[in-house]
Amino acid sequence: MILEIDNCHAHYGKSHVLQGIELQVKDGELVTLLGRNGAGKTTTLKCIVGVVPPTQGVIRFCGQHIQGLPPHVIAKSGICLVPEHRGIFKLLTVEENLLLAQRKRSPWQMTDIYRIFPRLGERCKNGGGQLSGGEQQMLAIGRALMNDPKLLMLDEPVEGLAPVIVEEIVAQLKIIKAAGVAILLVEQNLEVCTQLADRHCIIEQGTIVYSADNASFLADVAVKDRYLGVGLV
Repeated sequence: MILEIDNCHAHYGKSHVLQGIELQVKDGELVTLLGRNGAGKTTTLKCIVGVVPPTQGVIRFCGQHIQGLPPHVIAKSGICLVPEHRGIFKLLTVEENLLLAQRKRSPWQMTDIYRIFPRLGERCKNGGGQLSGGEQQMLAIGRALMNDPKLLMLDEPVEGLAPVIVEEIVAQLKIIKAAGVAILLVEQNLEVCTQLADRHCIIEQGTIVYSADNASFLADVAVKDRYLGVGLV
C-alpha cells in the first residue's frame, strides 16, 4: 500500500471539512476521488501534501507517517500534486518550467516528457502563458513527472478542455499509469474516470461513503445518481 489515510479530519477555521476520511491507494493503482462540489475532494489532496494540516488522524506514505510534516518534506518523499490552477510559470518557457522540477534520479527526463507530450516538444521555447489550456495541463503533469513521483495526484485535469484534448490527456495518463506510477485523481468527468480507474471512492460531507472497483461502479446506477447526481449512458 503506497498511501493510507486513517480517520483523517481537517478544518478551515471553525469549519469541519474532512470528517474521518478513510482512503487507500495501492502501488501502481489509479483511484478516483469523486463527489459533489464542496464535498472535500481538494481538501483531501491538500491534506495529503501538508498544505492543510490534518487536525486528527494518520496519513502514511510508503509506510511512513507524513501527517504534520512540512509540504516540502512530503513532496521530497515522492508525492506530487498537480493543482486545479496548474501552477505553471507563465513567464518561463516550457523547457524552463520542466527544468525547475528536474531530478537527476527521476526515470522521467526531458526526452521522456516530450515523447509522451509531443505538443510540449513542439513548443519547448514558448512561454507558459502562450500555451493553450490543454498544453498548460500537459506541462503541469510533465513537470510533476520530472520530480520523480511515486504518487501523482491530479485535481480536475481535464476541466474546461476541448474533447479532443481530453482524449489526448487520457491517453497520456494511461501511459503514465502503465509505467507504474500510482495516481489519485479528482475529476468530475465520469467518462474519463471510468476509462482510467481501477477503483472509485465517493466523498460526501467530508467522509468516504462508497468505494468499489471500476466494473461495480459502472453497474451501480443508483450510487451515481444518489451521490453524484448523474448517470452514465
